[in-house]
Amino acid sequence: MLTDSKHHHLMKLAYNLPAALILCFSSIALAVEAPAPLKVMLITGGCCHDYKTQTEILKKGIEERINATVDQVHVDDATTTPALPIFGNPDYAKGYDLVIHDECAAGIKDPAVVKDVLKPHVDGLPAVNLHCAMHSYRTGNHKKRVENLGGDGSLWFEYLGLQSSAHGRKTPIAISFTDKEHPVTKGAQDWTTIDEELYNNVRIFDGAQALASGKQGKDEAVVVWTNHYGEKKTRVFCTTIGHNNETVQDARYLDLVAKGCLWACEKLDASGKPAAGYGKALK
Repeated sequence: MLTDSKHHHLMKLAYNLPAALILCFSSIALAVEAPAPLKVMLITGGCCHDYKTQTEILKKGIEERINATVDQVHVDDATTTPALPIFGNPDYAKGYDLVIHDECAAGIKDPAVVKDVLKPHVDGLPAVNLHCAMHSYRTGNHKKRVENLGGDGSLWFEYLGLQSSAHGRKTPIAISFTDKEHPVTKGAQDWTTIDEELYNNVRIFDGAQALASGKQGKDEAVVVWTNHYGEKKTRVFCTTIGHNNETVQDARYLDLVAKGCLWACEKLDASGKPAAGYGKALK
């Protein structure tokens, strides 16, 4: 790290140099102190959502809040079997620090394909999962509570840390942060969404930690949680909120997702503050 005394010494040496060289010294000092941005892959596409718009909202919102570069993997395919280019390539996330799964791919049921999608996370790559990612990759009977752990029917659910099978009608969801001591939720305030989809909870797995619940009338479910997945205890952050564009572009939602990204990458301290050099608008 460049200390104050060393920085002062550099500036004294540069005092009589041309302006261009002074600028060069300053740039070097900044380069030494600033960490490289997190390299994030954002996957979008599939059924039932305006992913063409939401991928842009998420990229802009995340890059404004944290020190990250978001690369988009998007397909304009509104089916439940979107032809995502990651399929069949277990090395699709090579070189990335984080993958955000925001696809809606309930019809992708081949365990071999799903295992390829999971391979980077099995190997320890952190992940964030948004909304319909929780209703994707249904390799088994998604309506029946998973009991046979480690089998093909539980692949995606074990990774997420929570099994969901359906959602109700679109009405506002009252979000209550049930764990306000977690780094992701430190300082978060309860809020009520516009019309959204409340995903049910069929099973919450042992490695999952609930952070917030959502309530629609008499129905209530966990809507924000973390998971430690597999032998590597890979960090996984999830929220089922985020159906409508207006919700996705809500500053409270983007703050939550950005903090989830930092937590997954171990760049968020216990007080909920970004590690040095990783916070921008997010403080």
